[in-house]
Amino acid sequence: MMKILVLGAGGQLGGELCRQLDKAAVGWRRADLDLERLHDIVPRVLDLRPDAVINAAAYTQVDRAEDEAERCWRINAHAVEALAEVCQRLECRFLHVSTDYVFGDDPRDAPRPFQETDAPNPRGEYARSKLAGELAARKCERHVVIRTCGLYARPEAKPRKGRNFVDTMRCLGETHSTLRVVQDQVCTPSYVPHVAEAMAYLLNSGATGTYHVVNIGHTNWYEFACEIFQRAGRDVSVVPITTAEYGARAPRPRFSVLDTTKYQQLGGPALPPWRQGLIEYFQEAAFNESART
Repeated sequence: MMKILVLGAGGQLGGELCRQLDKAAVGWRRADLDLERLHDIVPRVLDLRPDAVINAAAYTQVDRAEDEAERCWRINAHAVEALAEVCQRLECRFLHVSTDYVFGDDPRDAPRPFQETDAPNPRGEYARSKLAGELAARKCERHVVIRTCGLYARPEAKPRKGRNFVDTMRCLGETHSTLRVVQDQVCTPSYVPHVAEAMAYLLNSGATGTYHVVNIGHTNWYEFACEIFQRAGRDVSVVPITTAEYGARAPRPRFSVLDTTKYQQLGGPALPPWRQGLIEYFQEAAFNESART
């Protein structure tokens, strides 16, 4: 049986990968390997001698990264370089998770979904550190860089504000009758079980290179929030606002839809439309609720 090291096992994507990979997964949380301790990475992984490493760990506090740039870069770039080095030494596969943020604002006159070959244009410390992490990951010959977007995991027994956008909206919908949500950022929210299934396929397929793995289609955060409240049966008035009105510390991409054609041509598990992901999320939430009663 393969031994697959999953870093970030305490997070949404890492936890789902451990669930799907089952007994093959060796899930490490921050307590098992702190990626800020760069000198620990190579010896710890060499000691385990995995057949593959999946790095689903990252510094993801986009706004805070503007003030914690050194820490952000240490986790998102320098640690990835150490992981690529040890994977190269072990001649094992290295899957590294990146983000739509590497594309930043779209300079093209007629926006179309970004392909893997399009030139990145990151803005902000988080985005720049993630692009640096991609470049570091490619130092391992058997690498796969996976760009994804807007992840939200299976529902927990009680949604937690800040865990992901869907859970945050559900929490806020319990206490607010009106919410202001950004309308001018277009992307593809993606359901973690679908992304993890595609990643497991990429791992086993022997593919290398960069792949976009998101649900199909696109929306904006305002429309996504409206869909969430409709599915949740919540009477919440959602007011569209601009990115400028929201006033985030770090810049956000206005259009970061990812083209998944390259992945689909491999013949792996289908990436359903983004609405299907939300349907499955709420189906599982309803099942969990009925199981508790």
